Amino acid sequence: MTNGEPAAFHRIKIRVAGLVLDDRDVALIRRTNTRGTAHYSLPGGNVEPAEPLPDALRRELREELGLTPEDLAEAPRFLWLLDAMVSRPGSTPPRKLHLVYRVPLRPGVRPGLRAFEDDDAVGRGEVVWVPFEQTRGLALFPPVPIADLGPSGGVGAGSALLPPLDDTNYEWV
Repeated sequence: MTNGEPAAFHRIKIRVAGLVLDDRDVALIRRTNTRGTAHYSLPGGNVEPAEPLPDALRRELREELGLTPEDLAEAPRFLWLLDAMVSRPGSTPPRKLHLVYRVPLRPGVRPGLRAFEDDDAVGRGEVVWVPFEQTRGLALFPPVPIADLGPSGGVGAGSALLPPLDDTNYEWV
């Protein structure tokens, strides 16, 4: 800490996110910044104090997409952990641990889900469905390797721990 200001990344937040799959399409939240640049995020959000991770994921997917446990083809499965210490506009940023889960939908559920997500902190976002192979090159946060999913929507052999993010390898959009 310097000059009475808290040091960047002195706090840690945990964020859960769902890689919500409808066949080969993935749900993303698209927002446009003040420069007119589109950026995308996986549906999800911060875990509340003492909230179990599965409960946080269910809550966030219900809030953002209107998704219920009955809408799922199978139970969510953990895919990736990403440690992010990235500067961004606003107050002192926290270090954020992103836990991403694979969440496949039952057939026919998608038309009943929300088309928009309202977030008090970042504004309204449009829910878009993108073939997972076409996510490479999108301004995505957290930048997880969606395009590398296999034909069944799963990941191959390898670590669930993704390389960490910081200001040397990621620029906030």
